[in-house]
Amino acid sequence: MAEDASAIPVLRDLAQQGCKLIFTTSYGYMDQTLQVAGEFPDVKFEHCTGFKRADNVSTYNSKFHEGRAVLGTIAGKMSTSGVLGYLGSYKVPEVVLGVNAFALAAQKQNPAATVKLVLIDSWFDPPKEAAATETLINLGCDIVTTHTDSPGPLQILEQKGLHGFGQGADMSAFAPNAHLTAIEDIWGPYYVERTKALLDGSWASTDTWDGFKEGTVVIAPYSKDVPADVAALADGVQAGYKDGSYDIFTGPIYDQDGNLKVKEGEVMALGDLAVMDWFVKGVESAS
Repeated sequence: MAEDASAIPVLRDLAQQGCKLIFTTSYGYMDQTLQVAGEFPDVKFEHCTGFKRADNVSTYNSKFHEGRAVLGTIAGKMSTSGVLGYLGSYKVPEVVLGVNAFALAAQKQNPAATVKLVLIDSWFDPPKEAAATETLINLGCDIVTTHTDSPGPLQILEQKGLHGFGQGADMSAFAPNAHLTAIEDIWGPYYVERTKALLDGSWASTDTWDGFKEGTVVIAPYSKDVPADVAALADGVQAGYKDGSYDIFTGPIYDQDGNLKVKEGEVMALGDLAVMDWFVKGVESAS
């Protein structure tokens, strides 16, 4: 469904059919979910990646940015040009957060690294994704990561002899030479848990945001092209998130214009990350 008012009659229809638990799985369904939830107070709703809740509306998210920090670490270490590409969907907090985590992690390995960003205003559009990847390559990017859902970008990188990362699942089968690793989104256990809560009467409106520690974010196996020392750095980021010793959003952090946004030693709160709408220094629009 399009992420506009056309989702409202669909949600109403699901509720009228007798569905008692409805998941709305994209940021753009936020206000529509709230509206229909108000009309059906006995139906429970779960909205993915949003921040508005009600008595019968929960929100849930995945700490994708933790995975982006792993990818940024690999890209920053492996890039020969220091120019990295990022193909995003929409300028929503989930995507902005991922771009920034990727850029900050890359800059930890190469302080001069820059990230060229293209947003295509779609989660899934293989021709658009492929064209945007070509644009990033033409701008000198030798490693590209994506926050869109098709393997099209990786297939372009495969043709060019370059590297990139899968999104949402291990996409190595589509581009075995280009694919360095991927962020895997493991949603299943959450859906099972919340369905059981509905059935046993314990469901309550909550905000859940899980990551590496809880197993919602998983990194796919590294390809043979990832050197052992780079893999060790990437493993260290994962371990740090699991034990709480690492957070890529630790200051000092500057925005695109060089303004200090996070002081040295401070760590951004999850609430601030959830509504992030600015890019860090080194992110450059290529659109």
